[in-house]
Amino acid sequence: MLAKLTRITTQKKNKNRYNIYLDHGRGEDYGFSVDADVLVKYRLQKGMELDDATINALIQTDTIHKSYTLAINYLSYRMRSEKEMRQYLLEKEVEPEHVDEIIKRLYNEKLLDDQEFANSLIRTRVMTSSKGPLLLKKELIEKGVTAMQAEEALQYYPFDRQLEKASKFAEKKMRQDSRKSRKQQIQSVQQTLMQKGFSGDVIQEALASLPEEEENDSEWEAVVYQGEKLVRKYERKTEGYELKQKVKAGLYRKGFPFDLIDRFLEEYVDN
Repeated sequence: MLAKLTRITTQKKNKNRYNIYLDHGRGEDYGFSVDADVLVKYRLQKGMELDDATINALIQTDTIHKSYTLAINYLSYRMRSEKEMRQYLLEKEVEPEHVDEIIKRLYNEKLLDDQEFANSLIRTRVMTSSKGPLLLKKELIEKGVTAMQAEEALQYYPFDRQLEKASKFAEKKMRQDSRKSRKQQIQSVQQTLMQKGFSGDVIQEALASLPEEEENDSEWEAVVYQGEKLVRKYERKTEGYELKQKVKAGLYRKGFPFDLIDRFLEEYVDN
């Protein structure tokens, strides 16, 4: 049975959506609503006659259009990977078959492109973060980019840029840890750079480029600082030779060289 389209009204809260009223022979009733684009595309107007199949097709077309609008809005903030887009649409309770259709349309319109997404993310991270390439590759793969695409994107993070970032961080970390032994400082820098996703080659070059200690002054100041802490820790429980041995062992564990440890014991710990 055909239904006659009796009235089209603009929704009060959304001027781009229209309510369609139909008469199935029993008087006018609300039928469905559509977006302005669907209204224009199908040239809906008062007096048209619609069968059930056409009505269902219009409703489905409008549903897909609303979901597509959600996708466009999601893309308006930044580029997305296909995986991110699929997850977002499914979270918004879009039908899986509609998701496939929307994803295909986005690819056709060049609005989705995992390789360009990967390239863009690497370029942005190089400018805004201190992460190394291994961590960035992991991030891309978690976002659904293939390992091959991630590798291609990493061309935007060349070795010299990695070394620049790693060296800058290493110098900053050394200054922050100035009261630790040189050995501990180096170990800390090395461990942190590994955690940040830098390769062994980059880390070794960054460490090699660190400025040499100035006449051992900073190392000696660190020995004094750490040694005095150890003296305060142990002097209430022990003294003399035993105190010296405990302080000596503690400073050795912290990576200080024997000559500076012996100098500290001689100058700061009573016999």
